[in-house]
Amino acid sequence: MEDGEYIGQRVRELRIWRHKSLEATAQLAGISFGYLGQIERNEKSVARRQTIEGIARALKVHPNEFTNRPVGPGSTISSAAHARLEDIETALTEYWPGEQPDDAPARPWKQVRADLAKLIDELRPQSQYEAMAELVPILIRDLLHYVGKPQQRSAALKGLIGTYHATGRVTSALNAEHLGYLASERVSQAARLLEDPEWLGVAAWTRAHYISSLSRPRQYKLAIEAAEAPGSRLESRGMSHLTAALAAAAQGDEDTATAHLTEAGGMADSLGLSNSTWGAGTMNFGKSNVGVWRVSLGVELGAGAGIAEVARGVDWQAIPMSRQGAYWMELGRGLVEDKRTVNEGLEALLKAEELTPEQFQANAFVRDAVVTMLAKARRDAGGRELRGLAYRLGVAPA
Repeated sequence: MEDGEYIGQRVRELRIWRHKSLEATAQLAGISFGYLGQIERNEKSVARRQTIEGIARALKVHPNEFTNRPVGPGSTISSAAHARLEDIETALTEYWPGEQPDDAPARPWKQVRADLAKLIDELRPQSQYEAMAELVPILIRDLLHYVGKPQQRSAALKGLIGTYHATGRVTSALNAEHLGYLASERVSQAARLLEDPEWLGVAAWTRAHYISSLSRPRQYKLAIEAAEAPGSRLESRGMSHLTAALAAAAQGDEDTATAHLTEAGGMADSLGLSNSTWGAGTMNFGKSNVGVWRVSLGVELGAGAGIAEVARGVDWQAIPMSRQGAYWMELGRGLVEDKRTVNEGLEALLKAEELTPEQFQANAFVRDAVVTMLAKARRDAGGRELRGLAYRLGVAPA
């Protein structure tokens, strides 16, 4: 990554490679010619999924071509986490739920339960990606063994659902989204073996949640089906409405996104919890998480500095650390879009980095926002905090 260039540089590289003009690319992407030029020059950050996905369609590439870039020397996502991807892929592909690994015996059930609790209650809520990447392939193999033991079968299948879902989280953060899609299939297989409508509801939502960003219309349809799945719990139905809202927002449909967000908010009020821990750590649905989603979707829909009002009253401290970090990242991304609130936005981003550094490092939109801020600040040498943040993100020289 050269001197802080990130999404903008990659857009320009691929546009030239495709032999497309700025005007033609902007028209196909559904954005203005001027805005695309600002993106390429790092004068404007890409705050919306709709924008990056539109440019990707125009250039006939995957959106990951712009966002899956290597992180820099200050990154807390170490090479050790990436080195675990091969083990994770092996664990996901060698055996399906219901099949018994034959290469080594399982560890004692007590030890497996302890590691499962560590994954669900500690590592995943804190977005500790390196530790998650080390643990999930071991847990998958052990739990597959215990699915074959009648006494542990139900607990092992529910544990597999939580572990596969966590696997999707960490592989997506490590730029291996294809493994996240595969993990969601394994969630569905485990849920079918449970034959429990509540867990089938979790699987239905998980499929919609992890579908490729190339398939927003299909994601919306799957999310609606999950929201209406018979016998599913309020948590999975509510999360399905949030996913439907995201799919609609990413397609520029503000009214539909708002309607689903309102529906999810009503369900959270009915649940009466800031955060529900049901579902093996897969959802964290509740009033506080819906508040975080309101902030995130507000940024997606272009609220800009107005996101501060959306964020007001969100009880962000009542949710797991990963969602707290997401709250501050999304709030910061919205605030830095307006020159009047750039400093407040930088403070929010620094708070997110403090809470969940690995999650923060993995967020391409955050890195792009910092690149743009740094480019704007260079004429007056930038601020010390901003330059330090940019260096830790690997988007600026020391």
